[in-house]
Amino acid sequence: MPESRKILYTIPNFDTAGSGKALINIANRLDRSRFEPHICCSHDRGIFFKEVIASGIPVHLYQTTLDMIPRMKGLLSGNKLALFFRSLKMDLIHSFHYGPDYSEPLAARLAGIPWVYTKKNMSWGGKSKNGWKLRTFLASHILAQNKDMINNFFPDKKNVSLVPRGVDTDEFSPKPKDRKLLEKYQIRKDEKVILAVANLVPVKGIDILLDAFELLAEKNNSIRLLVVGDKENDYGKEMEEMAIQSPHSSRIHFTGKVQNISDYYSIADVFVLPTLDEGRREGCPVSLLEAMSFEIPSVASNVAGIKEILYDFKDMLFHPGDKNDLKNKILFELNNRSQVKRKLREHVMRNFSIGNEVKAHENTYERIL
Repeated sequence: MPESRKILYTIPNFDTAGSGKALINIANRLDRSRFEPHICCSHDRGIFFKEVIASGIPVHLYQTTLDMIPRMKGLLSGNKLALFFRSLKMDLIHSFHYGPDYSEPLAARLAGIPWVYTKKNMSWGGKSKNGWKLRTFLASHILAQNKDMINNFFPDKKNVSLVPRGVDTDEFSPKPKDRKLLEKYQIRKDEKVILAVANLVPVKGIDILLDAFELLAEKNNSIRLLVVGDKENDYGKEMEEMAIQSPHSSRIHFTGKVQNISDYYSIADVFVLPTLDEGRREGCPVSLLEAMSFEIPSVASNVAGIKEILYDFKDMLFHPGDKNDLKNKILFELNNRSQVKRKLREHVMRNFSIGNEVKAHENTYERIL
């Protein structure tokens, strides 16, 4: 049998678990008779790095994104990085970096190694535009997570594949409500839980969700709002302060990062993703897919990345930034959607399973190599 091909996955760090988990989900499931995964990141900090080590995948600690200004210093550093890549004897490099860095693909080209990247958000313009253009020009292939990315950023490119995110539908499947969480937040049997899962940055629109919850809570004292995700930043602190000032603050909970996300899905009655139609927006939001796989009725913004997931469930989309539309959609889902739950899970299993995502990656690597 031919030897398996060595794939080096690069990522700046595993501090933010979203991209890191996506990387591990793919690398762990590659057909080892065909591919040998390796990982390269700049440091070993972060709770999620323990999962990286536990995976058994070889890890190389090295800084693969470089400052290219001044140019001469950048080129010298790029050549040093190319020597590092060459020393690993990789067949292909796949970048999970979320930004417009072009130093890594330049070094890969100097090393003579095919380099691909996953486009994970709708950011492109402004000061970063030239970086994205160079990153794309130097890439052997690009994996786009939704069709709007291809239409907006790569309309004439032939070396682009549509590869949406996938979830483990066995891990994210309906289960009984977690009693410990119900007790922790003192949630009564008659109360409904609205859940949002996101790192708290302005584009996620958590302020719109808080406004919509205010409108709901004025006429309904049997609802709770749980916001799960990193809140240790200016926007997160601002949102938590906004919740504290609410007359319904006792029913709003900011949990911060959690490791047991499945337990939170288990107690949710409605999932909300209120992304704004600005900035980087969404690529293919995995939290929405996880919630749908859990058979949780969902309400999400009608923006790129989300509308593609909810194509068959357009009545779950709301106008981004519109608190009244969001309120009305949440209310509808709370009261009328028990019959749609199974269809949500079937939709994810058919179109967004982790198996589909891994197979798409393997097929892309085969074409390039």
